[in-house]
Amino acid sequence: MADAPFRKILVANRSEIAIRVMRSAHELGCETVAVYSDADRDALHVRYADEAYHLGPAAPSQSYLNADKLLDVARRAGADAIHPGYGFFAENAAFARRAIAEGITWIGPHPDAIDAMGDKIRSRQAMVAAGVPVVPGGTDSIADAAAARAAAEKYGLPLALKASGGGGGKGLKVARTVEELESAFSTAQREASAYFGNPTIYAERYLENPKHVELQILADKHGNVLHVGERDCSLQRRHQKLWEEAPALIPAVVREGLRAAGVQAAKAIGYDSVGTIECLVSGDAFYFLEMNTRIQVEHTVSEEISGIDLVREQILVAAGRPLTFTQAEVEAGFRGHAIEVRVNAEDPAQNFRPAPGTVERYKEPGGFGVRVDSAAYPGFTITPDYDSMIAKLIVRGRNREETLARLGRAIDEYVITGVLTTLPLLRALVDFGPVRDASYGTATLEPFAASLTLRQAQGDTGAQGDRAASNGVAHATGGASSSSAASASSPTPDDDTIRVEVNGRLFRVRFVDLPLPRGGAGSFTSRGGGANAAVAKKGGPARKSATGVGNDVISPMHGVVVEVMVAQGASVAEGDVVAVIEAMKMMNEIRAHKAGTVAKVHVEPGATIEARTPLITLA
Repeated sequence: MADAPFRKILVANRSEIAIRVMRSAHELGCETVAVYSDADRDALHVRYADEAYHLGPAAPSQSYLNADKLLDVARRAGADAIHPGYGFFAENAAFARRAIAEGITWIGPHPDAIDAMGDKIRSRQAMVAAGVPVVPGGTDSIADAAAARAAAEKYGLPLALKASGGGGGKGLKVARTVEELESAFSTAQREASAYFGNPTIYAERYLENPKHVELQILADKHGNVLHVGERDCSLQRRHQKLWEEAPALIPAVVREGLRAAGVQAAKAIGYDSVGTIECLVSGDAFYFLEMNTRIQVEHTVSEEISGIDLVREQILVAAGRPLTFTQAEVEAGFRGHAIEVRVNAEDPAQNFRPAPGTVERYKEPGGFGVRVDSAAYPGFTITPDYDSMIAKLIVRGRNREETLARLGRAIDEYVITGVLTTLPLLRALVDFGPVRDASYGTATLEPFAASLTLRQAQGDTGAQGDRAASNGVAHATGGASSSSAASASSPTPDDDTIRVEVNGRLFRVRFVDLPLPRGGAGSFTSRGGGANAAVAKKGGPARKSATGVGNDVISPMHGVVVEVMVAQGASVAEGDVVAVIEAMKMMNEIRAHKAGTVAKVHVEPGATIEARTPLITLA
């Protein structure tokens, strides 16, 4: 294409976001270059690109986070632009500067804007200067637990202790009592160092169950800054999002103020790309939280209600093209409602523990108003080295009620076997009261997931959760629902039922005492049956897997040992944290299953271990 903004774009990322960027690039007439680690040699983004180059081992530090190798590939491939996707180098000003110094266009904001917003303390200071309200708290770092106690006295409890150099819930701990301050500070600082290489921590008042609302910003290099509406991202686990929707159902006065403040904030730092202003909303007040200087996972819902391809615009802006529409035109184009849910390889019944493995069967939903952004396929291996996300399921409708109905139908159609997923929980959420009326906040999801798990253990999923849990678990693990209506409506002819024709009518029947194909039991089981009920029949309700066998405290997952909390000879009480394991970008605290004295420590920080590896032995 003669007017293509770039000749060749290297996408310095992997999986679904790499494919997402490449699709827009191809539409603009640009060639694409993929990069891959040993673990991703057979990945779909590698097959989709025009060219692909090997980076190194699976560990991100040796592949996707190796700046020298990425820039070497860019030179070898002749790429004239780099798109970082999200994660990895997406908000790394130093890497952006290196690329620019090589004569390669950085498809993102200018590095000074990344610096200004990448450090949370600096961003708070910038917002205060720009007159944008911030969550009550300090604009300076705190050095130790004593400073955390002083902050608690000044701002009150609960207190959030947060990594200045990070985001995504990492390096964020909440102290609800004075006694918890020391532990929260040390844990937040440890995570900040591990994830961001920056141990700086600051404190702010922790708001109980606010809404997490973010504003999509789009700006060019000619001074034009506009918003593309707001999203509600409040349904989170471990401070990481699982469900996002647009528009957010918030008071009109908040919507108007947030939009004006967000545009004002972007102008204050000379922003010139896509970005997101994140805020907390409590009643009729909103507070700036942070700015993400990149395309975000949930950008899809803003695209669906606006009709704007944000990645396409991001590429054009990087090439120096001005925006071709006004704020009034964007707002006039808003239509309907959209919801995105993240289908992750996690077990909600085990506190969202990462569940890496190999996908056996994979079938995406379809139909009007359904979009799936994914790089999964049968045989796709979800490794513990990267994020746990398998896919993003996005639906849109003329209104929120229609969109929720469409989402429930789409989840019912989704088939993934071989790994545990969040699909059962997502299906249950569709029918959950606070989700139906949009009254949910940031503290809603985790208690709801725990309540489902408790009801399951008691053999009762509850009236409102019965159908949702049944349908969701069946399709998450590869079987049709026990509900005949759900079975009839779900086009999954390759499932584990048999067909029986009686008097000219076709029935799908499952014999619960026959062995079923592999796929594993899901997190939630229903009283009505289904694939999981058949698997669990002899053993009763599924239970949380123990973190101990005999006297050994074991790791329930593959991962990297971040910290060992006890030494030989130490006394341990039941429930004490004995080690921290990082798996799939999550810190997991491993707790003792019994009291005792540490007879032996089997692992050291930095070691990569397999699931069921003994961590310590108690006497």
